[in-house]
Amino acid sequence: MASLEGKVVVIAGGSSGIGAAAARLFARHGARVVLAARGAERGEALAAAIRDAGGDARFVRADLSRDADVAALMAETVRVHGRVDAAFNNAATTDGVYSQTAEFTEEQYDRAMAMNLKSVWLCMKHEILQMLKQDPPGGAIVNTSSLNGLGGAPGGALYSAAKAGVLGLTKSAAREYGSRGIRINALVAGAFRTPMLEEAIARAGGAPRKAFARSRHATSSSRRWRGSAGRKKRPRSRCGSARTRLPSSPDTR
Repeated sequence: MASLEGKVVVIAGGSSGIGAAAARLFARHGARVVLAARGAERGEALAAAIRDAGGDARFVRADLSRDADVAALMAETVRVHGRVDAAFNNAATTDGVYSQTAEFTEEQYDRAMAMNLKSVWLCMKHEILQMLKQDPPGGAIVNTSSLNGLGGAPGGALYSAAKAGVLGLTKSAAREYGSRGIRINALVAGAFRTPMLEEAIARAGGAPRKAFARSRHATSSSRRWRGSAGRKKRPRSRCGSARTRLPSSPDTR
């Protein structure tokens, strides 16, 4: 990884799982990390652990599905650090997962879309506005989608629909702002052994190890497909018009 020394990185949904791992990695490479999530106890504990290891991290409690909370997160980040160089929008929930399409409630739909899709749009909105007005302008944004967003899954209609929406948002925004110095890409994640996956497995009533093994197999199988001539091809990992890369110096934004 290129040096991130002094770069300001906002991680939305950064108190556990993929977000927490990213926070530790960015801090280890010199980034000034701002974590945001609803769970204050875990977020504060992670920020303290990063500081104890010699990194620069702070936690801001925020409901990322609320415009006022995301605006406050950006304002606090700029107040402390003066700018936002990169952002990783990673908040998610499993509300509605493992319900058939005609069985989940309107309340489950609203919660799932608010956290899995609306939160990504709100974070991008405020991150982009800040990146455009700062001096020098520009930055990099990565949104977490999922393999489910590339196609449906039985019992996962809400999650799949939201993650497909994340891809649509990402591609559109990448084309809108790429020429203005902001790179926007999506991480299409497979199965990672995180607290959220463990919760989903438990709610499904399955044996965790067997379910996780099936998830890993499905993830591995989806990484390639056969062309018309029988040759294996790898899917493209680019989303929108720019490569996934965090800024390493002001002139590469």
